[in-house]
Amino acid sequence: MDGGPGAPASPPDATSPDAGPYQGYVYAYPHKTAYRPLDPRPPLAEVWAGEPVDRLFLYLHIPFCEMRCGFCNLFTRTGAPAELVDAYLGALERQAGAVRDALNAPRFVAAAIGGGTPTYLDAAELTRMFDLTERVMGADLRAVPMAVETSPATATADRLAVLAERGTTRISIGVQSFVDAEARAAVRPQRRQEVETALGRIREAGFETLNLDLIYGIDGQTEASWRYSLDAALAWKPEEIYLYPLYVRPLTGLGRRARDWDDHRLTLYRQGRDHLLAAGYEQISMRMFRLPGRSSPAEYSCQSDGMVGLGCGARSYTSHLHYSHEYAVGAGQVRAIIDDYVRLAPGEFAVANVGFRLDEEERRRRHLIQSLLQADGLDHAAYRARFGAGVEAHFGEELERLTAGGLLERDAPPPGGEGARPGRLRLTAEGLARSDAIGPALFSGRVRALMARYEGR
Repeated sequence: MDGGPGAPASPPDATSPDAGPYQGYVYAYPHKTAYRPLDPRPPLAEVWAGEPVDRLFLYLHIPFCEMRCGFCNLFTRTGAPAELVDAYLGALERQAGAVRDALNAPRFVAAAIGGGTPTYLDAAELTRMFDLTERVMGADLRAVPMAVETSPATATADRLAVLAERGTTRISIGVQSFVDAEARAAVRPQRRQEVETALGRIREAGFETLNLDLIYGIDGQTEASWRYSLDAALAWKPEEIYLYPLYVRPLTGLGRRARDWDDHRLTLYRQGRDHLLAAGYEQISMRMFRLPGRSSPAEYSCQSDGMVGLGCGARSYTSHLHYSHEYAVGAGQVRAIIDDYVRLAPGEFAVANVGFRLDEEERRRRHLIQSLLQADGLDHAAYRARFGAGVEAHFGEELERLTAGGLLERDAPPPGGEGARPGRLRLTAEGLARSDAIGPALFSGRVRALMARYEGR
C-alpha cells in the first residue's frame, strides 16, 4: 500500500506539542513529487555503469484495479479492458528487454509485484507476466522471496494457484476493515463474507506469509469496532499485519476538527499496537507488525542496494539517481500516462525520463530516514563505514531535537522488545507513533522546495 500526502513546504517541528502527528507517509525518500524531467535523458547503460548489480530488488507495477477506494492515491486506473491489459504486458516486455540490455548480468535477490492490484490480471495474464519477466530479465522468481498484492474481489482460486506455482512467498491483502459499514465509509464496497472467503483461499494455497492491511481513522470507527477488526484479523493468524492511518479526512464527525481527528487516530494506533504486541507480534515500524522468527530478505538492504522497476508507475534506484516515468494521481492523467506507456517503442525504454539525482548529503539523509523509521533504528557502525563519519557529525541538531523531545534514544530496546541494543539509535515508542511527522521533518530543503513546487496531476 502506498500513499499519504507529501511533506509541507516548511519543515514541521515533530517535537512540538502543536505538530500534527500525520504529516505524510514516508515510504520512500525522496518523494516522487520531487522528481523532475531529466534533460538530457541519460541512457540506462550510463545510469547503471559502475553500480553493483549482484543484490538487486525487482519491482513490477500493474496499474489496474477493479475499483478505486476512497482513501487511495495510488497510480492506478479502474475498469481496464482486456485489450489494454494485453498492450500493457507487451510494453512491459519491451521495457524488460531494454533494461536487461542496460544492466550487466543483474542478480535479483528479492521481488515484489504491486499496483494497483496485480491480481486484476486473470490467471492467463498473470502467467504471461511471470513468463516474460523470467525469460527477458533472467530472474529466477522461484528462488527468491517474492511478494504480491491482492484484494478480496480478485483473490480467486485460479489466480492464487498461479501465484503459488510461480514462487510467491508473501501475499498481501487490503482488508482495511472487517466491519461492512466502515468499508462502505472508506468507499470500499465489500462484505466481510467476501473477505473471509478470500482469506480462506489464500490459506489453502499455502503461501509462506500472509499480510493483512487494516486502516484506522475511518468515519464512524470506534475503539470497539477497531478492536473487532483487529480480533477478526488475528483469527487468521497472519504472519504480518500492517496498520495504516487514514489520510483522507472524513467529511463528518471527527473530520470537522483536525486536532480531534489526530487525537482519535493516535488513540486507535496505540490501541492497535498494544493489542498486537500482547498477541505476540513484534513491531517493525509504525505500520508493520510481524510474528517473531520471520525476517525481511537477508541479502537486500533498502538503504544501500539498488532496485529495478518495471511498469509505468515503477521507480528504479541507483546510488546516484532515482528515476521513473511520469507521475500522477488523478484518474484522467493516469489513464493518459498508461495510454502513452503502452505505445512506447523499445528505444524509449532505454533512457531515464523523470528522476532525482542524489548527492552525498541526500544519500546520507536517505540512509538516516530509512533507518530511523524502522523500529530497529540506525546502526552507528554501518553509517560510519558507509559515510566516513558518525551520524551526529551530519545530523547532530536534528537528532538532539528529537532526543530532547523524548522521541529518540540510544542503545535501547525497540518498543515491545527485550534487552538493550548497543550501537544503535532508535525512535522511542512515542517516536514511532509520530513517524509520519518525524520523517517529513528530516527532508532536505532541496527536496521540500521541489515538492512544494510540484503541480498535482
